Amino acid sequence: MQISYDPIADAMYIALTKKNKSTLTESVREDFLVDFNKGKPVGIEILDVSHKIPKRELENITFTVPTYKIDKLLR
Repeated sequence: MQISYDPIADAMYIALTKKNKSTLTESVREDFLVDFNKGKPVGIEILDVSHKIPKRELENITFTVPTYKIDKLLR
């Protein structure tokens, strides 16, 4: 899993896998998009991140996601 932040777009992207490219993007809500490949999620994009997380914290943000939850999503 890789997390990146684009300060110009004010968007965060969470790549759940390096192997698969997105073939379909679904909008969960206006500022939350999920990328899929063959029906499985491969990435999550969050827009307007600085309105949700203070900018000073974005450079040092850390996510801990249990591996079993990611494996379950990718199956």
